[in-house]
Amino acid sequence: MKPLSFASAHVLRRDFLRLSAAACTGLTARLYAATASASTGLGDDLDLSRWLQPVPASAIFEDPAYCIWCGSVVRGDDGRFHLFYSRWPRKLGHKAWVTHSEVARAMADSPTGPFKHAAVVLPARGEKFWDGSCTHNPTILRVGKKYCLYYMGNYGDGVVQQPLNWIHRNHQRIGVALADSPAGPWTRFDRPVVDVSADKEAPDALMTSNPATCVRPDGGVLMVYKAVATKGKAPFGGPVVHLVATAAQPEGPFQKSLTPIFTRPGEHFAAEDPFLWHDGGRYRAVVKDNNGIFTGRGYSLALWESRDGFDWKLAKHPFVTTPEITRADGTTLKLNALERPQLWIDARGEPAVLYCAGAYEADRERSFNVAIPLRRPR
Repeated sequence: MKPLSFASAHVLRRDFLRLSAAACTGLTARLYAATASASTGLGDDLDLSRWLQPVPASAIFEDPAYCIWCGSVVRGDDGRFHLFYSRWPRKLGHKAWVTHSEVARAMADSPTGPFKHAAVVLPARGEKFWDGSCTHNPTILRVGKKYCLYYMGNYGDGVVQQPLNWIHRNHQRIGVALADSPAGPWTRFDRPVVDVSADKEAPDALMTSNPATCVRPDGGVLMVYKAVATKGKAPFGGPVVHLVATAAQPEGPFQKSLTPIFTRPGEHFAAEDPFLWHDGGRYRAVVKDNNGIFTGRGYSLALWESRDGFDWKLAKHPFVTTPEITRADGTTLKLNALERPQLWIDARGEPAVLYCAGAYEADRERSFNVAIPLRRPR
């Protein structure tokens, strides 16, 4: 893997591996040990729907010139909160996410904002690169002293189409960019970290996207990602499932487990958009339930759990929320979309903020990120 860097961050893969293996793997284990010791786990009775708090006006991050989607937050050593999000020109419409999205960064003094745009992090770099046209689905993970920005990238002809540009969609792959600070500079690589499988019968033979990652208790990284097979009718393919992969270092190589998770027999596309974490007792995931087959509440967010990261089951209380938020004045705002869930976990190891992509109307052209405060019920 030959890295391609920005802002004079030049590094060779063999040097990176030599210098960072001990730092990342050793620090991963120590970092997780510190996190786990701060938390005895959230137990069997976790009900995130009871943790949701009213949303202040400052917690909605939108831009009149851009569609905004996704949103993953890390607190830097500067004490500030850095939101990595997807954006693309609103004038192109929502479906341009697959052709024109770019990953950007915003900053705030509080995890609930107000956030202010700071910089474009992963710009387009030309269709000769696997991620040259579009970057999307950011999720930020700190491993030791490294900031690891996982994302989806693709390339294609750049034509916005309805219902979707399938060339770009089917070129989706998962990558990672690395930096010593949330402000960068970021090092991108010339190959994905999770590519499609060579076996045409594999459940990820068509595309890979939507990475969710967390630090494993024994060191290394666990990833859950969206995968599409080639068994369904082209160009959509399918079924759409989620798979697990693990790696000793943040940049891989990743070892795949090709057993689908978050599934239901007979469902072609049951779930999407996982966020993954380990609370000291088990792995947990907040996942978009596309049709309410897991929560029984229609399109919603659902909670899953796993002891080992590979075998997943619905939590005792799977329902998290439907697409609505409660404002600070107590009124309820019904939304067309509330998805791409991400959590910010505080120093105690407890979920403190739920970030979601939201949209007001069915065309989703006025879209935003919202930070929903969380508080453990007393």
